[in-house]
Amino acid sequence: MNLTPKQLKIFNLIRQWRTLHGYSPTMQELADELSVSKVTVFEHVEALIGKGAITRNPNKARSLSIRSDALPPDEAEGLTFPLVGRIAAGLPIEKCASDETLRLGDLFSPPGGQRASMFALQVEGLSMRDEGILDGDYVIVERRQTARNGERIVALLPSGETTLKTFFKERDGSIRLQPANPDFEPIIVKECVVQGVVIGVMRRY
Repeated sequence: MNLTPKQLKIFNLIRQWRTLHGYSPTMQELADELSVSKVTVFEHVEALIGKGAITRNPNKARSLSIRSDALPPDEAEGLTFPLVGRIAAGLPIEKCASDETLRLGDLFSPPGGQRASMFALQVEGLSMRDEGILDGDYVIVERRQTARNGERIVALLPSGETTLKTFFKERDGSIRLQPANPDFEPIIVKECVVQGVVIGVMRRY
């Protein structure tokens, strides 16, 4: 499939957005991401539809979806997680995203083949050191909005920053995000958004 650089960027943005949020971006959201006009995005989207890369229901909002037969062979046949950014395992960091992917074969194949519910993050910091999660490691995350006490989660804090910590709901209703390193203090918040639960760790030596 022959896509222009702009078309490929929009194609990857739609994939990434669906992975992170569970739904497709609007034309305006794509335009804002790319700093171009909505008309420009619409033209590229129509071109992608014409080339068979994506589909769209004109009568439904957020209906952009990736055609499975449009994926590169190594992604369609294997298991490739979107590498959506880096996650702090020390002090929180600003949320970030990237267009990279992390291919893991069948190692972390999700139940029922729901690959879209999984993503990868590269760890920065040592606050989870005592649980074997080190700086530079990759954590494989199942996208979920709830967590049980003792699960390691990707948490979006009220400040807009994300962090990787162990989740505990306290009796007074507050949430304790517990590091696994005595050099770091727990983060206590009234609320946070659970973006996913860690199901695996990978390390490159």
